[in-house]
Amino acid sequence: MEIEDLLAAENVLADFRASSKKQTIQALSRKLADSTNLDPRTVFEKLLERERLGSTGVGKGVAIPHARVEGLDRIVGLFARLVSPIDFDSVDDQPVDIVFMLLAPVDAGADHLKALARISRLLRDEGTLAKLRVTADSSALYAMLAQPASNAA
Repeated sequence: MEIEDLLAAENVLADFRASSKKQTIQALSRKLADSTNLDPRTVFEKLLERERLGSTGVGKGVAIPHARVEGLDRIVGLFARLVSPIDFDSVDDQPVDIVFMLLAPVDAGADHLKALARISRLLRDEGTLAKLRVTADSSALYAMLAQPASNAA
């Protein structure tokens, strides 16, 4: 599974502004809901429901909020680089400036886990993270993210 299978170029945001975890999830879920014709409130509630189980702030300034949502026929994602890091209750207590949101169909099963693993591998790489943090153009960010797995690290 490749990132370009999950992420459309228009769902890459280079300079996203938010002041809190909740505001970030709400604004990004609205954008992703709009691009998938889903109800923004439902998407937001599903993401918050998942977040209550444990923070999706995975460390190193990265968060991967995700949820399974009725009405999807495929897994979709959204990438945002925040202008200013925010508290996300991350496992390492570090603020987050990179967010990769993922929505999956309710019956996605193993594919949802494969997508999360692929995103996690990509965003665990220090070199990739450094490049993502200094790239100011959305299309350049998309090009970096969409590289095949063998070239991404």
